[in-house]
Amino acid sequence: MSDIGDWFRSIPFITRTWFAASIAVPLIGKLGLVDFRTLMLVPELVFNRFHLWRPVTATLFFPITPNTGFLYMVNLYFLYHYSTRLETGAFDGKPADYIFMLLFNWICIVIVGMLMNMRLLMIPLIMSVLYVWAQFNKDTIVSFWFGTRFKAHYLPWVILAFNFIIGGSFVNELTGNLVGHLYFFLMYKYPVDLGGRSFLSTPEFLYRFFPNRRGGVSGFGVPPSRPAAQQPAGGGRRYNWGEGNRLGGE
Repeated sequence: MSDIGDWFRSIPFITRTWFAASIAVPLIGKLGLVDFRTLMLVPELVFNRFHLWRPVTATLFFPITPNTGFLYMVNLYFLYHYSTRLETGAFDGKPADYIFMLLFNWICIVIVGMLMNMRLLMIPLIMSVLYVWAQFNKDTIVSFWFGTRFKAHYLPWVILAFNFIIGGSFVNELTGNLVGHLYFFLMYKYPVDLGGRSFLSTPEFLYRFFPNRRGGVSGFGVPPSRPAAQQPAGGGRRYNWGEGNRLGGE
């Protein structure tokens, strides 16, 4: 148990909080401590009965059944793995910027979810983070099943196809990819590479609550400099999803 505790404490704070909540909320629903239907996104109840918690719980809840358990574990792993890589890499020492990215992606996903009558939002938010990581590390070589290798730039779309095969749908993954693309385009691609105006910036109040810090653990990916352009880290490095893991790991 001490090893598990040490591992859990080693996860960076924002990822650790998100990861723990994504375990706790599904367990609460699974154990029947609350009606799992109250954890899903229902726009009519949000607006008419002020169920303001639903956009949050819908992002953390996932129904755990024999048919969905594997998909849940896969996406929980993606959350841990790629959120950790972003928080200790491109956003190392910049918790306010990372929280702003999560908030921006979450708001966009909630809006899309309400428009498309989506009940669960866990996978879209995880995929949006994975997509941003892939953009920062687009030239990194990743390994997938059966020894296939390709650049990380294609990883979100390969996972979309993978989850479609095991889950039967790609709407969640597509939503996450598009939202992740929107964030990266507005924050980095348009103002840096295309010389456009900056539409996104982290609010000052987030810096007051989560000030930048020096040091930390270096990870994968470096954000492009603003306003001068800089290529994201990658350089054709080989990157394995994890020895002994079929799905992924560093």
